[in-house]
Amino acid sequence: MDRLRDGQGVLRVPAEGPAEVPAGAPAEVPVEVAASLGARTRGLLGRDGIEGALLLTPASGVHTFRMRFAIDVAYLDRGLRVLAVRTMRPGRLGLPRPRARHVLEAEAGAMVRWGLRPGVRVALES
Repeated sequence: MDRLRDGQGVLRVPAEGPAEVPAGAPAEVPVEVAASLGARTRGLLGRDGIEGALLLTPASGVHTFRMRFAIDVAYLDRGLRVLAVRTMRPGRLGLPRPRARHVLEAEAGAMVRWGLRPGVRVALES
C-alpha cells in the first residue's frame, strides 16, 4: 500500500459479517485519514463524536485521555487486515500492538455494526 496522506476516503468492509451484524449493515464507511504528525496527535480530541471513522497511520497504539466519548479501536496490519478490536472508555491507555501499522477509531459500537472483527481485510479508497 502506498504511503497515505491526510484527507478523506471510504473504508470498504466485506459484505460477510458475524451473525450479530444486522441485515443491511453498511459496507462503505466514510473515513478521515490522519497521516501527518499534527493530524495523528489531534485525533478525536475536542470532538463530541464522529461520523464514520478516523484512520491513524502510521500508528500501533492509542490513548483516550481528554476524550469526550468511548471509542472502538481496530488495530490493522500493513495489508489492512484487522488484528484486534477493542472498546475504550475515556481516560484509558491502549498498549501498542505488535504488527499493527494503522489504527482505526470510531464511536463505540460502530465496528460491530460494520462487521469489523479480527481477520477481516478492509480496503481504503481515497
